[in-house]
Amino acid sequence: MTNLSTRQDFLRFHNGERAPLQFAPAEYDDRLAGLRAIMDKAGIDACVLTSMHSVSYYAGFLYCAFGRPYALVVTPTEHVTISAGIDAGQPWRRTHGDNITYTDWGRDNYWKAIRSITGEGRVIGLEGDHLTLTRTDELEAALKPAKKVDVAPACMTQRMMKSEAEIALIREGARIADVGGYAIKDAIKVGTREIDVAMAGRDAMELEIAKSFPDAEYRDTWVWFQSGINTDGAHNPVTSRKLEHGDILSLNTFPMISGYYTALERTLFVGEVDDASLKIWEANIAAHELGISLLKAGSTCAQVTAGVNAFFEERDLLQYRSFGYGHSFGVLSHYYGREAGLELREDFDTELQVGHVISMEPMLTIPHGAPGAGGYREHDILVITEDGNENITGYPYGPAFNVIR
Repeated sequence: MTNLSTRQDFLRFHNGERAPLQFAPAEYDDRLAGLRAIMDKAGIDACVLTSMHSVSYYAGFLYCAFGRPYALVVTPTEHVTISAGIDAGQPWRRTHGDNITYTDWGRDNYWKAIRSITGEGRVIGLEGDHLTLTRTDELEAALKPAKKVDVAPACMTQRMMKSEAEIALIREGARIADVGGYAIKDAIKVGTREIDVAMAGRDAMELEIAKSFPDAEYRDTWVWFQSGINTDGAHNPVTSRKLEHGDILSLNTFPMISGYYTALERTLFVGEVDDASLKIWEANIAAHELGISLLKAGSTCAQVTAGVNAFFEERDLLQYRSFGYGHSFGVLSHYYGREAGLELREDFDTELQVGHVISMEPMLTIPHGAPGAGGYREHDILVITEDGNENITGYPYGPAFNVIR
């Protein structure tokens, strides 16, 4: 083992024994084979992947940047993660493939480590949607590429198609999201703070993940639980606001299993729901059910979106929609990852395929002061199948279950 304390620019610090990854080695080999096919088609000599989601997807290692750059370098014969010395041997233990640690002794040691694999003057694949202008300039100076090729769109298309192993993990994530949902429901009482309800859901999911996945990394599981005016945005933060009788609530649970994201989102009310709110809620549920019925192989994202738009427009509610109706799942979080090619929006013509996993999550936001004011949102996860889709979300939606008395 190389001594980390020696003043080297970079080194292989293979400390301890390999840790079990979230998938079997064959799964990562298949993903890398897909990437190498992309490289071969584009004439790329080496890929320098820098995003958290790509490094995790192809190598199993989910980095914590904290202002430092990380990478996965893939050539036709090698795949090596590049990590900062502050992490010591952990990146190697959780990498499928090799790992090089760069030290802080020199500002360009990161690029020296990468260049030791790529060499200079080669055709380099990179992620155009992730590299900053500064990092791109550094890449040019360090690697002197003959040509740069943006592989981000092709990698995204590859990630959108889920393997059986990925679907199995996402299915478990959906189950654990339901666990959080039930814990949140049990914690809802007049006078309870949003933060206390959110912690109940988060703790229940963390415990279930640890029980079901004893070899996983435990980080990033979270809950957004909103009440009253705070429900108007889908990603509004948790506050210390106390729940009041008649409040509209938004339940959002997000278990993270080794970088893989799933979600459960539901509308609820405390004590009772008034007539105006019930009308909006039921309309959003009907749109949700319609949207689920439209998710099938051969349909496009734009076609599904048009169908739900028409439903809302007929009821004079379309102006209260605030974003697309669903998105893909996989290596995602609130601060990394985005498979934008599989979003249910007007501007995406991606055709749904067997093996895609996508949400249906219509949301209506009625402005403060108007009858039925608040944000209404239901969210289920669907696996596209040969004969339609499979809904892997179990927590019930609607007033029969979610008016909490």
